[in-house]
Amino acid sequence: MEKQLRTNDGKSPDREILSEVGENGVAIITINRPPLNLLSVDVLLSLKENIEEAIRKDNVKAIVITGSRGNFSAGFVVTAFGGSQQRKTHRELGFMSIDFITDTLEAARKPIVAAVEGFALGGGFEIALACHARISTSTSTLGLPELQYGILPGFGGTQRLPRLVGLPKALEMILTSKRVSGEEACNMCIVDAISPSDQLLGSACQWALDILECRRPWSISLFRTDRLAPLAEARTLLNSARVQIQKQNPNVIHPLFCIDVIEHGILFGPRNGLWKIPGITDIGLLPRKINKVAILGGSLMSSGIATVLVLANHYVIMKYIDQNSLQNGIDRVKANLEGHFKEGRMTQEHYKKAYSLLKGVLSYDNFKDVDLVIEDVPDIVSLKQQIFADLDKCCPPHCIFASTTCMVNLDLIGERMKPCREIVGIHFFSPPSVTDLLEIVRTERTSPQMLVDLLNFGRRIQKTPIVVQNCTGFAVRRMCFPYLQAAMLLVEHGADVYQIDKALTSFGLKLGPFRMLDQDGFQSAPAHDVKFLETFPDRSYKSNLIPIMRKNNREGKSTCQGFYTYNDKGEASPDPEISKYVEMARSMSGITIKSKLVTLSDGEIVEMILFPVLNEACLMISEAIILKSSDLDVASVLGMGFPGYRGGIIFWSHSVGSKYICSKLEEWSKEYGEFFKPSTYLVERASKRCSLGVQIKQAKSLL
Repeated sequence: MEKQLRTNDGKSPDREILSEVGENGVAIITINRPPLNLLSVDVLLSLKENIEEAIRKDNVKAIVITGSRGNFSAGFVVTAFGGSQQRKTHRELGFMSIDFITDTLEAARKPIVAAVEGFALGGGFEIALACHARISTSTSTLGLPELQYGILPGFGGTQRLPRLVGLPKALEMILTSKRVSGEEACNMCIVDAISPSDQLLGSACQWALDILECRRPWSISLFRTDRLAPLAEARTLLNSARVQIQKQNPNVIHPLFCIDVIEHGILFGPRNGLWKIPGITDIGLLPRKINKVAILGGSLMSSGIATVLVLANHYVIMKYIDQNSLQNGIDRVKANLEGHFKEGRMTQEHYKKAYSLLKGVLSYDNFKDVDLVIEDVPDIVSLKQQIFADLDKCCPPHCIFASTTCMVNLDLIGERMKPCREIVGIHFFSPPSVTDLLEIVRTERTSPQMLVDLLNFGRRIQKTPIVVQNCTGFAVRRMCFPYLQAAMLLVEHGADVYQIDKALTSFGLKLGPFRMLDQDGFQSAPAHDVKFLETFPDRSYKSNLIPIMRKNNREGKSTCQGFYTYNDKGEASPDPEISKYVEMARSMSGITIKSKLVTLSDGEIVEMILFPVLNEACLMISEAIILKSSDLDVASVLGMGFPGYRGGIIFWSHSVGSKYICSKLEEWSKEYGEFFKPSTYLVERASKRCSLGVQIKQAKSLL
């Protein structure tokens, strides 16, 4: 076996971390500080180095983390939290929880399995939680005992444990510092399997190889949501826990802080606290309150946004062009609120209060004290320009002007406003009351103060905000563009519509590309949007399929006929008629069926649909459209329906490998055209065998 020993203190070479690679290609990394294998900053740095080196090595297929002499790790040495270096150590521990535990260990492109024996407590347990699977002996002891020492679990246990076992059991374990045996942990789904002590390492190695070969699931604890309770139920559980804690220990406050941290992760996403924006959220600006919001428009989206805002206790003015439109809009908001009440998601008192915050108007007379205006009218440039010119005259100087457009350039919209005025994009997703993502779109003129205000506003209305640069489609629609176009290309060249959708939903997408097209409606579908085709001509595939279907009165789910047919309950069924329209599209384009595409496996379909999406994500990174690659993970999961348990589009790419992704795109571009051509950024990352996820300042330096 190849063996390496690492140490950070210059003493005995086997003091802290042992690493060895077996003939099976599994690197066994051992925490070696007996008897309890306690952690320190130095131990973590050494562990991080060993994991990174194992990930880089070609002869390492997978990784197992364990502890020496019968213990995994009993957590941190007490001195890690005190002494003269306390402030420095806390900063390093915070850095390690993000940079190492989350972005190195959990995001590794090779499977990592924890082999747990003896004690796995505190930080040791949290390291195991971040692994892609856990194998334990039945007599092991696992838990988060930090609260009994007056500190909070700091390595993500507050986020990962609720996602693995559900909120009630997680609260019990965390708040009471409860320890469970390996057998109990397996029953609770903390541990994936039980193994005798003498077979533990062999079982963990095999499990890691099984993950690599797709025989076992690749589980990313931080992004699992299947065991989290609905929001209303979660809040009830958390509030009950607060009451119980205050009854038992009225003078102890750190458990309440711990509950707040758990709740914050449920409301805003487990990585929300990590989303710092350079030059914006790190310069000490305090958000200004946004209390009164005006919405201009009359669409279903306008009513949905208004519903979200009144539920979050904002005073809302909805402006319409005529009395009939106004009444329809108010009625839609009322119906939305009544739906919440009937479903038990709000009390009658809350319903009455929310409805009382809504006011419909036909003029700008009530705009003198609004804090935010959201424009949601059709994408007609002259109309939008006139609206913002009018708003400029009647709104107070501090008022934020925002547009929901994702197709019209924001600078163009604001051309007729005073030079001192700024405009931003604020992009909700349909339906606003259900979809958690909020895209905040900045231009070159957008001030840091405005972004801080809107980030705070997004969180107050229980959305997960990301900041993107002004561009066609922003983040989500730019990823949906190749997702839908790739599907069109495959179908017109021989693949089956329904096999494509099945392959993508089996992979974990909420909607396959053709169900997504039906859902959005063909009129607004980015797959054939003229603006997208004009903006990205070098990587566009011009399909005749949707225009043909529209000529035959098929517009998607709204007309009960699209790629599927829909009954009166909105349930979808495949339609044999589709083959007729596909043949017409092929004939118009002079396309010859490609035999390879007729016999694609589900796995090949997933790659041919999602690798172009990854390529578009790479272009957004290189163009600095987003601030960090993790924002694209958030956008893909919350806005596009990418499976959360795979961690997002960039996170998933780590398990595939940039070299493989690039080689497949190059192969397809030769066979099927420039649509598949890999970006310069992707080619650069692949040539160095680097992951695709970097900070923007790093991406710029690569090109």
